[in-house]
Amino acid sequence: MRSYRLEGTCGTKCLVMRDEAQPTPKPHEIVVRVRAASLNRRDTMILNGSYPLAPRQGVVPLSDGAGEVVAVGDAVTRFAVGDRVTGSYFARWIDGRINAGLIDQLGCTLDGMLAEYAVLDEQWAVRLPDHLDWHQAATLTCAGLTAWNAVTAAEMPKPGQWVLVIGSGGVALFALQFAKLLGCRVVAVSSRNEKLDRLQALGADLVVSTADMPEWGAAVREQTGGIDLVVETGGPPTFAQSMIACALYGRIVLLTIQDAKGGTVQIPGPVYQRSLATISRLFVGHRTNLEAMLRAISVHRLRPVIDKVFAFDEANDAYRYFQQGDVFGKVVVDSAWQVRPKI
Repeated sequence: MRSYRLEGTCGTKCLVMRDEAQPTPKPHEIVVRVRAASLNRRDTMILNGSYPLAPRQGVVPLSDGAGEVVAVGDAVTRFAVGDRVTGSYFARWIDGRINAGLIDQLGCTLDGMLAEYAVLDEQWAVRLPDHLDWHQAATLTCAGLTAWNAVTAAEMPKPGQWVLVIGSGGVALFALQFAKLLGCRVVAVSSRNEKLDRLQALGADLVVSTADMPEWGAAVREQTGGIDLVVETGGPPTFAQSMIACALYGRIVLLTIQDAKGGTVQIPGPVYQRSLATISRLFVGHRTNLEAMLRAISVHRLRPVIDKVFAFDEANDAYRYFQQGDVFGKVVVDSAWQVRPKI
């Protein structure tokens, strides 16, 4: 089989394709024929050495991927050959609160999904909704679950309340879609005017161009009466305006405090003094969260948004494209595969 591995030292890692033996499962493992995988911001951070959790040397990257089970170990009870599955981001975190013993991540400390075959412990995987194609199914583990927990965690917004999303990356678009499932109204903020119509087509009730209105927070608050939940993926360039846009008792899920230039979120004193907004943090989510999200996706027939699909041997191009940052949805690597002739 072919797989990609991250090789090199911290800060100078590179993505290298290798030919390897097709894996066989241990008693509690499943072998997954990976059909597609997708990128998240953390994957580029791992590659450039800026991710807070050190990757294992030679690890197979990418937490997000989907495929069918082609072999199971003798003791496996959760899956059978032919099941469509994806992995859980924090593979060992099944439920409850996270702790130091549960921090292993697919594509970082554990081999991930950028390979023709992946080996997962049966506890690390979940079944996929039947209506999703492989590209869509490969986008859920990180961005999808992060957005799901941002929107549905404690103090879930009620129907009719306002949710604010930033940009058009995977988390933002998933958050928009999940908020609409809950009956919420959504404000979508983008620096690209050409994306505003596409955000409205996804269900955004109000779109704001930061190119035309850099100081947009007060206008959003005036038009909405105050945002009830902000899914803050912009970081330093947008945080102050997000806080200004918030209702008095609004909630901000702050997913990043730094930008690509090394800037850090600053809380403006006057804005903070007149706000009772709650600022919270989350770490993607556990397997039970993932299963709940997939049930909702299945019931509502939700389909993730795909920006661009790359062939398996174009994985390095996919990384470069993703790092440019001007995406609308998820960047996917297709693992299209044909039986090779025996030599």
